[in-house]
Amino acid sequence: MSNLSKPELKKVWAIADSKRQGFLGFKEFITAMQLISLAQDGGELSSDLKSTDDIETPIIPSMEGLDALLAKSKGARVNGKSDSNGHSQLQPMPPTFLCSTKSKKKNPTSLVAVTSVTDGLKILYNEKLKPLESLYRFNDFGSPVLTSSDFDAKPMVMLLGQYSTGKTTFIKHLLECSYPGAHIGPEPTTDRFIVVMSGPDGRSIPGNTIAVQADMPFTGLTTFGGSFLSKFECSQMPHPLLEHITFVDTPGVLSGEKQRTQRSYDFTGVISWFAAKCDMILLLFDPHKLDISDEFKRVISSLRGHDDKIRVVLNKADQVDNQQLMRVYGALMWSLGKVLNTPEVARVYIGSFNDKPVNEEVLGPIGKDLFEKEQDDLLVDLMDIPKKACDRRINEFVKRARAAKIHAYIISHLKKEMPSFMGKSKTQKRLMDNLDDVFAKVQREHHLPAGDFPSVEHFKEVLSRYNIEEFEKLRPKMIQAVDDMLGYDIPHLLKSVRNLYD
Repeated sequence: MSNLSKPELKKVWAIADSKRQGFLGFKEFITAMQLISLAQDGGELSSDLKSTDDIETPIIPSMEGLDALLAKSKGARVNGKSDSNGHSQLQPMPPTFLCSTKSKKKNPTSLVAVTSVTDGLKILYNEKLKPLESLYRFNDFGSPVLTSSDFDAKPMVMLLGQYSTGKTTFIKHLLECSYPGAHIGPEPTTDRFIVVMSGPDGRSIPGNTIAVQADMPFTGLTTFGGSFLSKFECSQMPHPLLEHITFVDTPGVLSGEKQRTQRSYDFTGVISWFAAKCDMILLLFDPHKLDISDEFKRVISSLRGHDDKIRVVLNKADQVDNQQLMRVYGALMWSLGKVLNTPEVARVYIGSFNDKPVNEEVLGPIGKDLFEKEQDDLLVDLMDIPKKACDRRINEFVKRARAAKIHAYIISHLKKEMPSFMGKSKTQKRLMDNLDDVFAKVQREHHLPAGDFPSVEHFKEVLSRYNIEEFEKLRPKMIQAVDDMLGYDIPHLLKSVRNLYD
C-alpha cells in the first residue's frame, strides 16, 4: 500500500528486523513506518535512523487504500459479517508450519504455527531433541536440559582474566556508570560471579534466589551447589545497553595451585557452563600480567569448542610507551600460542578501557590514534552481538543436536558390547580403559567427524558413575527424527521467517 518497490521494502524489513527474529514488535513496526515515510519523501534508507524511544511524534506514511480497508473491516465487525464482496483487501500471512515432509505423513498433529526462530527452536527441542537427550542421559555428561528461558535470554558477554586487569572497569566504561555490587581496586576485589542485566531498578539479587527463578536462564547453576550460589549474584539496573546485552563479570583468576584448591566450588566447570551460554568471551590482560597461570590455562582449556567466541583485550596499554607496547604485544601472542590450540591468530584489541583520557605523554599522537581505532573496532564487534544473536542461537542448537546424536551412538555401542550374563564388571572396565578405541570404532561405523566427539577424559570420568548395563540400546527412529530436524525442519524454519520481501 506504500507503493514502494520490492527492493525498497526488502531493505525496510532488513533494517527494522535487525535481530532477524522473523517478525516486527511494536518498536520495530514504528521503525519500519518511519523508514517508509523517509523513502516516500525521497530519502535514503539507512540503519542510522533515530531510536524509536526518541521519536515524540511518529511521521505517518501514506498508505493507498488503507482508510477504505479500515472502514470496510470496521463495518464488517459491526454487522458481524465477514467481507465477501470480492474487493481486494490485505490478506494475512499464512501460518508457517514447522514440520518436515516426512513427519507430515507420520504425525500430522505436530503441525505448529510459529512466528519466530526462537519459538520454532523451542518446539523442535521439546519434540525431537529432548527425548533423545533424556533417553541416553546426555544432560548428565555436561549439557544441562534447556528451558524456555534459555531460548529467550538476551545475548551474554563474559569477561575473564587475572585480578586487576580491568574486567569490572571495562563493564563500567561501556555502561558509563557503575552498577550494583561493583567493586574496583588493585587487590582481588570481585570475589564472585556477577551477572549484570536489565531490570526495573538498581538492585543485587542473591544467587540462591536467581537460580530458582524459572524466567531466568540460570537454573542450571544449581548443579554446582550452595557453595557456588553463595558466590553468585545478579545485578539489575535500567540501562539501554542492558536491554540488548547481558554482561558476566567473573572473579580474577589467581596463580598458584594453592589458590585453586581453596575454592569451594568447581571454578572451571562454572566457566565452561557460562561459555556455552555466552555469545562472546573476552580474555583481558594488562601489560604487567602477561603470564598465564596453571588455573588460567585450565580455564582457557575449558573453553574448548567455543574458539569462535573468544576475543583478547590487552587493557591498560597506555601504561607503556610504543616500543614497550610492541614487545608486550609479541609476548602476549607468544603466551597465547602455547594455550590456544588453534591454527588461526586470535584477534587482540589494544586499548585502555576506562573513563580516564589516554596518556598521550607516554603514547604520543600515533598511540592515541591506534587506541581510538581499536576501541571502535571492539565496540562494533559488541554492537553486532544482538544482530547475530539469532544466528548464534541456531548455530549452538545445531552443535548441541550433533553432540547429542554422537553421544547416543557412543552409549548404545557401549550397551551393545556388554555381555548378557557373566563378566559384566570386567567388560565395563575393559571398555572404559579402551574408550579411545570405542570412539574410533563408533566414528568409523557411523561415518562421523572426529572433531565432534567429546573429551575422552571427561566422558570417562562421568561414565565411571554409571552401570553401562542400565543404558538403552540404539533407537534408529529417534536418531532419524534428529536427522530430519537438521535436514528438513531447521532449513524450513529459516526459510519461513526470512525477509518477507526477499
